[in-house]
Amino acid sequence: MATLAEKECVPCKGGTPPLKGEEMAKLARQLPPGWQAVDEHHLEKEFKFKDFREALNFTNRVGELAEAQGHHPDIYLAWGQVRLTIWTHKVNGLTESDFILAAKADKLAQ
Repeated sequence: MATLAEKECVPCKGGTPPLKGEEMAKLARQLPPGWQAVDEHHLEKEFKFKDFREALNFTNRVGELAEAQGHHPDIYLAWGQVRLTIWTHKVNGLTESDFILAAKADKLAQ
């Protein structure tokens, strides 16, 4: 079975209910440490870096990943930190693609 980071995001056409309950929790357990599923609505994680340049470089790598996957997180950039918030706007909640993007973004920080 492929890990989340090995999968590809699938564009959402809307009309699909967001993940909830055990289905959402099962995917959340597959994420690297530090990710939080907030109110079963969005994923969030804060990454720490030694300075602004490292945080900016990570932000740019996440931006390239987002463009390649066609799935875009909210990104908060500050000195030495980046916070990613991910959810699928068309369903106003979480889909498998959100977990895939989170896992892929996490690998970029390593």
